[in-house]
Amino acid sequence: MLLIKNINVYLENKVIAGDVLIKNGIIQEIAASIPCEPDTIINGTGLNLIPGFIDTHIHGANGADVMDATPEALDKMASYLVTEGTTSFLATTITQAHPQIEAALCNVATYQQKEGTAQLLGVHLEGPFVEKSKAGAQPEQYICQPDLLLFKHWQALADNKIKTITIAPEHDHDGSFIQALREQGVNVSAGHTNAGFSELKRAVDRGVNQLTHLCNAMNGIHHRDIGAVGAAFLSESLKAEIIADGIHVDPSMLELIYKNIGSERLILITDAMRAKGLPSGNYELGGQPVFVSQDRAVLEDGTLAGSILNMIDGAKQLLNIPDVKLEDIIKMAAINPAKQLGIFKQKGSIKVGKDADLLIVDDALTLNTTIAQGKIVFQGGAS
Repeated sequence: MLLIKNINVYLENKVIAGDVLIKNGIIQEIAASIPCEPDTIINGTGLNLIPGFIDTHIHGANGADVMDATPEALDKMASYLVTEGTTSFLATTITQAHPQIEAALCNVATYQQKEGTAQLLGVHLEGPFVEKSKAGAQPEQYICQPDLLLFKHWQALADNKIKTITIAPEHDHDGSFIQALREQGVNVSAGHTNAGFSELKRAVDRGVNQLTHLCNAMNGIHHRDIGAVGAAFLSESLKAEIIADGIHVDPSMLELIYKNIGSERLILITDAMRAKGLPSGNYELGGQPVFVSQDRAVLEDGTLAGSILNMIDGAKQLLNIPDVKLEDIIKMAAINPAKQLGIFKQKGSIKVGKDADLLIVDDALTLNTTIAQGKIVFQGGAS
């Protein structure tokens, strides 16, 4: 048993000062004081207990990439992510030749979770059903049209673990692809898309319920067509991913987005690639050479190639926005992704009976401790 004492506990609708008892990886009790004799006690005086972060769009970290298609790659990612406050994640693929995508999906399907690491929740299939003119770092030669039979084949290979897919909805001309995926419970996220506002609105009516890395690889707001970004502002049923590194979206634009969308519909992601956590230098993404400097990853032509963002740093960037509180960070980094994935009964908030995926932070979001499935996995700069 693990007892966390004298800490500010951020529950779903209020904050209390008290204790939290964890047993067998589950939150057992929350109270002002819990008399017991646990195996381990953490004194949380002056600190805050919040839910662990869920990164639903991440390609790699610590030298590993999902497309490496090996258990060791997923191990390296999962072990690193807890150091930045991420306790669960979706392994995100990239547009590639079909055999390479299939190898990555099979690897996730058979992956054996290691204790003390971030939990692999499934797959975010980014591409290959996207728009070439908005490819970004998606290799154009492998982009193809939506194919339901192909998707069903891939879902079978993945053991039904594809939870989210990024597509360009303008290529699903009759909406049958989107509708079929939504009937299967898959989140359909519009991204790498050239759709205008009216096309996006029609896609939302057909089942699109999310936007991939808002503002990037999509049409921004114009006074004659407010595009995908405008759709995010006006469509209450749309959640929107946001890369809060200050590079993919300028801080002033982050503030504008927050004021128009709010914490109820934003989902913090990293979209990180394998260089996250490593020194600057030359790396690879989707078979393409990538140069990584201190704060960004780019292709040879300067196109952004994912990020090297840590979730905790993205959360801090959002906390700098006026009127954003710790409760809002919890929504964007834990509650919203958990609800979007249909796992809110198990994860995303602090409640008796839920998984003990927890972070201990100060008011400035300095990460003190990460607890994953009830185990202390990162503490005070050492894991």
